[in-house]
Amino acid sequence: MADIIFKYFPSLTDEQKKQFEMLDALYHEWNEKINVISRKDIDNLYEHHVLHSLSIAKALSFRKGTSILDFGTGGGFPGIPLAIMFPECHFKLIDGTRKKILVATEVANAIGLKNCVAEHIRGEEEKETFDFVVSRAVMPLPDLMKIVKKNIRKKHQQNSVPNGVIVLKGGDIQEEVKPFKHLADITDISTWFKEEWFKEKHLIYLPA
Repeated sequence: MADIIFKYFPSLTDEQKKQFEMLDALYHEWNEKINVISRKDIDNLYEHHVLHSLSIAKALSFRKGTSILDFGTGGGFPGIPLAIMFPECHFKLIDGTRKKILVATEVANAIGLKNCVAEHIRGEEEKETFDFVVSRAVMPLPDLMKIVKKNIRKKHQQNSVPNGVIVLKGGDIQEEVKPFKHLADITDISTWFKEEWFKEKHLIYLPA
């Protein structure tokens, strides 16, 4: 249940708590119609999907007005949890699979997110620029960077780190970070979250 979110983020508003609590029934309902989370994993929604997404909020507290592109959002991760967490920031969620964007749109509408739009578009076709691009294990990092570097705004917002890319990855990441080894800032997510599942899960930040 959503208690695991409240444990690690104790300062949420009542509205944010309600929005997080609503995700469970919504994703269960939509997953019956359109499989966006594996059947065996849907019961781990809060730990494996919502909290995992929110590791980005532990790494960086986006300032008001920051714009973020969620590349390959699937059913809305990490974009929807982050949009709940940062209501004064602007999120665009994109995915090349139309039915996944349908789920993300319906969930965002159902919980009343006003700072989030979802669009069926391939990353190669996305023309807008953003302060940050976030992504969750969509493709190898060198491939991702080739596509999204055009989407990162050169003028930096007033965040604590320069504009760039934040990706969530699991397992051995040595090979894919090799081309960026002097730039990449890698944090083990188990630094923030103590559950066993987060061992060997990493957050990688690359400045533009």
